[in-house]
Amino acid sequence: MPLKLQIAAPADAVVIAALRNAVAANLTERFGKGHWSGCCTERGVLWDMKTGRVYVARQRSKIIATLRLAKKKPWAIDVKYFSPCKQPLYLTAIAVASDLQGEGIGRLCIEEAKRLAKEFPADAIRLDAYDAEAGAGEFYRKCGFREVARVKYRGTPLIYFEMML
Repeated sequence: MPLKLQIAAPADAVVIAALRNAVAANLTERFGKGHWSGCCTERGVLWDMKTGRVYVARQRSKIIATLRLAKKKPWAIDVKYFSPCKQPLYLTAIAVASDLQGEGIGRLCIEEAKRLAKEFPADAIRLDAYDAEAGAGEFYRKCGFREVARVKYRGTPLIYFEMML
């Protein structure tokens, strides 16, 4: 299935927040309460749009996936573990509708994110994932990301990943 990420509009913020919350609720139901159980708000999504680029994938007109690319590193990432590069981008807030997970949409989103990152231009994509059963570490490995470190940030076990472009 061809998938194209589009820049999200402010009017999409409510739906993006609902998608992220539904995915978090599904993870909480499957794996118990954890750092993935947080709640997202429309205001938070609008902030993400202001401080980075939020993208959506649509199936017909329905938003089925979202992610954010930003030049500024997230608070939990320590850059000392990553390869030196001129302009990294940070991938955050990726979510695929729970009923569509396992159908390759997440992988297609990553492929699109790589294409978009090259247009920024950027020479690396960095991210962190929870080092827990509910984490997406194996997904990122399968998508070609390289694990660069395992750390604890405020008691949260994280895996740092990067992909050089």
